[in-house]
Amino acid sequence: MTQPTDIRHRSGQLPRLLDAFCCQGGAGMGYHLAGFDVTGVDIHPQPRYPFAFVQAEAVAFIREHGAEFDFIHASPPCQHHSDCQRIRGNQHPDLIAPTRAALKSTGLPWVIENVSGAVPKMHAPVMLCGAMYGLATYRHRYFETGSWLLPQPEHRAHLVPQAKMGRPIPPGHYGQFVGNFSGVGHARRVMGVKWMNRDGIRECVPPAYTRWLGTHALAALTCEAVAT
Repeated sequence: MTQPTDIRHRSGQLPRLLDAFCCQGGAGMGYHLAGFDVTGVDIHPQPRYPFAFVQAEAVAFIREHGAEFDFIHASPPCQHHSDCQRIRGNQHPDLIAPTRAALKSTGLPWVIENVSGAVPKMHAPVMLCGAMYGLATYRHRYFETGSWLLPQPEHRAHLVPQAKMGRPIPPGHYGQFVGNFSGVGHARRVMGVKWMNRDGIRECVPPAYTRWLGTHALAALTCEAVAT
């Protein structure tokens, strides 16, 4: 396994994070705010991505270059597990198992993120909700970690009603920013993703989630480095 002591040896440099299946960079922004040097990889061009970017197939890139980083976040496409896509009868690949195998091959600490429909295929995931971070949206996302532990924050009851999927947000409601939703400017403010368009917002991980997660990841890396 690549030892976290590599971080200690690179005086003045931030630990390197690979943001796999990065899309427009919601997850990457949170890790950046937590203190990582972020590089994204995605099979599609991502001109809105705010950090260093490589266009490549993510699983292959993890296998070939993942060990060059200190930590890997992977968000394999959620469409295979999405209720919306199932309703429409659309077919999408299930990349969770191939992604996990690639991540394990690197010997690094990692995290896989996905939606609730993927939970049966994930190993003891931690659930994060927008209300945990003061966001006016619930947007549950699930995070499986490899070789390190992530605490499960308290999940309080949803007391604020949520707008229906893809619909305008009534007064006193939280937004549900999926599909062809209206109010992109409002969604940018709520999610903290001012650089994104609608396509990016409806798929993104809110940066607040990965800022919190990245802080715990850095603590885990530092503890391992001290113990080595």
